[in-house]
Amino acid sequence: MLKTNRQRLQETLTLFSQYGATEHNGVTRLSLSEEDILARDKFKEICESNGLNVTVDDMGNMYATLPSTTNNPPIVIGSHLDSVIKGGRFDGVLGVLTALEVVQTIQDADIKLDYPVTIVNFTNEEGARFEPSLMASGVLSGKFVKEVMLASKDRQGITFCQALRESGYEGSEAHRLKEAKAYVELHIEQGPVLEHYQKDIGVVTGVLGMVCYEISVDGESNHAGTTPISMRKDSMFASMNIISILRQKLKGLPEDLVYTIGRINATPNIHTVIPNNVTFTLESRHQDPHVISQVEQIIEELPKEIEQCHVSTKKLWDRDTVHFDAAIVEAVNTSVDDLGYTKHKMFSGAGHDAQFIASYIPSSMIFVPSAKGYSHREDEYTSYDECSKGADVLLHTVLKIAKAEVSLADSLANQKTP
Repeated sequence: MLKTNRQRLQETLTLFSQYGATEHNGVTRLSLSEEDILARDKFKEICESNGLNVTVDDMGNMYATLPSTTNNPPIVIGSHLDSVIKGGRFDGVLGVLTALEVVQTIQDADIKLDYPVTIVNFTNEEGARFEPSLMASGVLSGKFVKEVMLASKDRQGITFCQALRESGYEGSEAHRLKEAKAYVELHIEQGPVLEHYQKDIGVVTGVLGMVCYEISVDGESNHAGTTPISMRKDSMFASMNIISILRQKLKGLPEDLVYTIGRINATPNIHTVIPNNVTFTLESRHQDPHVISQVEQIIEELPKEIEQCHVSTKKLWDRDTVHFDAAIVEAVNTSVDDLGYTKHKMFSGAGHDAQFIASYIPSSMIFVPSAKGYSHREDEYTSYDECSKGADVLLHTVLKIAKAEVSLADSLANQKTP
């Protein structure tokens, strides 16, 4: 059975790991930074040297296409090249480079397809430099307003618009991804499930819905040494009680619910002063919208006063659960079986460009294991053998879709271009 070139993939991954390389074997490759531009330039160079047609759209998304003899819409595969600060060598870039390896393998085998195959590099997936994350795919899918995204600023006050123009990768809106037969994104899992169950491949059926709230507790500042405990309006102690209430109530929901208090700020944040305000976030994820609604109800029903402090809640944002196209998921699933690899069907807890693209193109994802579940850190790791297996599955998924072994008639009939 046809497989990708493991050694070539490893060499390509090693090559790209130098762009933004950090001290501890990770990468910092923020979107449209010097390091990202170098990676983009190399990606373009390799693609063009392999005879692919490279175009760029108005959000900086790159498309490298292996043409066919037909005018059929392309099969699109890829992910993103940008990273978080001190991130890993596989997050995002693995999806782009396995897509490149798939196209090179098709060329090596002289396989003629009735569909073009397009490799995509989405701009600013991470949102680590310009908020929000999934920025460019959000604009393509109509989830975000382009003008608002262009105005997003990094910590130095540089707008996304300015960085895009200076990068040399501001293209034409005419080149946007508007239609495709399918979109398939390979990615590291970024979690411990595949390693725990000792499975080669994650067959991803969707992306979890989520909700994020900000909870603010207002008290009163005073001297930390002279104010008796019984006379305080201590927003930190009150916040501790609020968090305890939340944990107890959320434990009563399904055990596969995940929730995180990820950001907490206290003011004035001085060790000799009783804090007058504590503000923290609570983010929760689950595939069942009813469970997410229960989370919201628990938050909204928090006491408004506790320990003489005022409690307020604000919903920051949410997203619906995304279910990937059943036919594309099955193409991934049968490809794993054909190759003799082990698998686990699963939802993604993390967000990916595929969740937005799925709103107008039949889509799915392929996961490969993350050692210890680590990601967004320098010691993120996926073995090259695991990367190669993922590339093999991506290859055969593309071939199945191109050979019409997957019926997409229903999906395409309901497809909407944003």
